[in-house]
Amino acid sequence: MKSRRNFIKKVAIAGVTSSLPTSLLARQSSSGKMIHQVFFWLNDGVDVSAFKKEASKLGLCPTVDQFYIGEPAATEEREVVDASYQVACTLFFDSLNDQNKYQVDPLHLEFIEKNSMKWNKVKVYDFVI
Repeated sequence: MKSRRNFIKKVAIAGVTSSLPTSLLARQSSSGKMIHQVFFWLNDGVDVSAFKKEASKLGLCPTVDQFYIGEPAATEEREVVDASYQVACTLFFDSLNDQNKYQVDPLHLEFIEKNSMKWNKVKVYDFVI
């Protein structure tokens, strides 16, 4: 378990910092708030309510400004709407730096370690506002 946690931590740190060009990192870090949206496709048989309870703990990370969690809305079917996921989280951060700290926060890493076997797909959308 410890080696998996170290691996996850290294991947999180490397992925956040090395995947962004320095110029983009500088531009985003000075542009204000950031939104981090995470969509989960859960494995068959996973209790959605229990998963949401676990994922809600992510809102307790100190750099998270606002946290929302939910399930697909019962809106009309349209070609552009993807309602195939089971759970989505939206997290607001005051800066890209705060989001970077979140990626290596012990609560975030513990959530991944404890729950990653419960999903078969995760999609993340990050943007600045």
